[in-house]
Amino acid sequence: MKGTLESTASPMLAVTNLTKHYPAQSGFGRSSKSVVRALDGVSFNLWQGETFGLVGESGCGKSTLVKSLLFLDRPTAGEVWFRGALINPAKLGGYRREVQIIFQDPYTSLPPRMRVGDIVGDPLRIHGTRGASVIEARVADLLRDVGLNPARKHEYPFQFSGGQRQRIGIARALAVQPSLLLLDEAVSALDVSVQAQVLNLLKDLQERHGLTYIFISHDLNVVRHMSNRIAVMYLGKIVELGPADELTAAPLHPYTVALLSAAPSLQRARGNRIRLEGEPPKPTDPPSGCSFHPRCPMARPVCSVETPPLIEWQPGRFSACHFALEVMELSRRVQTREYGIDTAPPVRAPRGENGS
Repeated sequence: MKGTLESTASPMLAVTNLTKHYPAQSGFGRSSKSVVRALDGVSFNLWQGETFGLVGESGCGKSTLVKSLLFLDRPTAGEVWFRGALINPAKLGGYRREVQIIFQDPYTSLPPRMRVGDIVGDPLRIHGTRGASVIEARVADLLRDVGLNPARKHEYPFQFSGGQRQRIGIARALAVQPSLLLLDEAVSALDVSVQAQVLNLLKDLQERHGLTYIFISHDLNVVRHMSNRIAVMYLGKIVELGPADELTAAPLHPYTVALLSAAPSLQRARGNRIRLEGEPPKPTDPPSGCSFHPRCPMARPVCSVETPPLIEWQPGRFSACHFALEVMELSRRVQTREYGIDTAPPVRAPRGENGS
C-alpha cells in the first residue's frame, strides 16, 4: 500500500512517551527489584484512514502497546490523545466504543457456549442498543458485511472454520461502528490462503467504512502489504518508522535490514543480508547504549555507550541508529546491484527528534 495520509490536520490518535514497566518475578510468584521494560517511551501519530503497521520479533512490545492503548493494561507513563482529547483512564466508555480490537486466535477469542448471533450482538446491548428486532437486523447486516450467511447466527463457534471465526470476530468489533481497529496478529493463526481472504476483507471494509487500522504482526511481508506506514519495534522501543514502500526498499536501521533478510519475498541481495545472531536481551536487563548493539554486525564503540534517539533523517523517515545513513547507503548499493537502477531516496541530513 503506497502513500501516507498525513496532512496539516490533527492526527486521529497521538501517542506520547507511552511506557509500561512490570515488576519482574523472582520465583515462587515473588516480585524482585528488577523491572520488565515492556514499553519504553513509544511515541507516534496515527492519521484518519491510514493503516499503521507495527512489526518486530515476539516479545518486542507490540501486544503490550495494544493493551496499553485500550487501557486493558494501564500504562506506567505517557499519554494517549484521541481526536484532540486526552484519554482519561477513569472515563473510557466513549473511547472504547470508537476503538475496538481484533484478537490473534479465533479459536479462543470467541465464547464457545454463545451462539454467533449473540456474540456479534453483545456489544450492541452493552453500549445501549434497545429492541430485539433492531439488534437482530444489525447482526444480520454485520454477518453479511464480513461474508457470512446470517442464517447461521444460531450456530456455535465450533461449527465454523478458523477463517470464518475470525470473520465473526471482525463483525463483533464492527458492531458499535468504531473508527479505529487494533488488529493484534489478526491473521497469524490462519492458513496462508485464508490469510489472503481475511486481509482482502479488511481492506474492503476499510474502504467501505472509512476505517483506520493499527496492524500488528511479526510478518513484515503481511505488514508491508497492508500498511501505509510501518513502525519497527525492538525491546520496547520504536527503532524505525516511515512509509511502507520506502522503509522496505531502503531501511535506515540494521534491525529492519535483518527483518527484511528473513522475509522471503523481501530479501536483499544474497551477499548483503544481516542475519540475527542470538536472542534479544532480557527486558529486565537491557544493554547500555543502543539496545540492538549486542546483535548488530555494524555496531561500533559508540553504540554501547550512547542511546541513539529516534530522529528524522528524511521527511517522514525516522531511525534510532547512529549510522542510519550508512545503513541506507548499503540498501542503495544492493538495489543498484539487483535491479541496475538506484531507486532509493536521496540522502539528506537528519532533522528533528519527533518520531511522529
